[in-house]
Amino acid sequence: MSTATTSGTGTSSTGTTQEVRHAKPPRSGVILTAAAWVIGILFALPVLWMILTSLHSENDAAKNPPDFFAPLSLDGYRSFFDAGPWPPLLNSLTASVLSTILVLLLAFPAAYALSIRPVKKWTDVLFFFLSTKMLPIVAGILPLYLFAQKVGLLDNIWWLILLYTSMNLPIAVWMLRSFLAEVPVEMLEAASVDGASLTRTLKDIVAPVVMPGIASAALICFIFSWNELLLARVLTSTVAGTAPVFLTGFVTSQGLFLAKVCAASFVVSLPVLAAGFAAQDKLVQGLSMGAVK
Repeated sequence: MSTATTSGTGTSSTGTTQEVRHAKPPRSGVILTAAAWVIGILFALPVLWMILTSLHSENDAAKNPPDFFAPLSLDGYRSFFDAGPWPPLLNSLTASVLSTILVLLLAFPAAYALSIRPVKKWTDVLFFFLSTKMLPIVAGILPLYLFAQKVGLLDNIWWLILLYTSMNLPIAVWMLRSFLAEVPVEMLEAASVDGASLTRTLKDIVAPVVMPGIASAALICFIFSWNELLLARVLTSTVAGTAPVFLTGFVTSQGLFLAKVCAASFVVSLPVLAAGFAAQDKLVQGLSMGAVK
């Protein structure tokens, strides 16, 4: 009985160790990472400056150059909450949430008809939606005011909800159409073979697939409604006034107001920041949907 041995130029794996070499990241990746950090800091710097200013007294906030080590104070926040901000905040929340829900209920089937089941001359329909955003709001504020005065809708929160819905609907239709265009047609054909109705197809099949896009559109519409000032300033007064209108009341022609305005701005911004933080995973997926095939 003979045994075969390996010698000479043969390679043996016993007792040997392989050196693992980690590839260094390319220089371009390091530069892009550093640039992303710099841009992120530049965007966050005004917010941090606003928060720091809100924590100073009015005299320290008005100093030029600013005093970074001035004693902290909560007087700006006390002035804001003593002014009674809850009705305007509730009006803004009501108008923003309800108008966003109405926008999604109207935009989702419209986007479905323009993408998965396109109607005739769907490009003309999309252009019509886009053309409604070409008219500045200030150009239509007088007819809106006169109509609201005629029918008794001045200082009415439901009038704002209707206007915010019509204002955000074209944007939502355009956004949702791009997301719905990525839905595989085979899923819809399988649902049709199984006898699913249009309502069930939209609710149980299409909506879960494009949920990141729905979240992105909802967040955009909520932010636009929450930040809107001109319509609320002209069409409301005391009953239906929103948070941005209330915020402008801190700017006066007498005395110092910088710390109070910064405190009020930070509090008014919190709902938008909370909504963005809660939907950040869906927002990232929605914004990147369709980027990778």
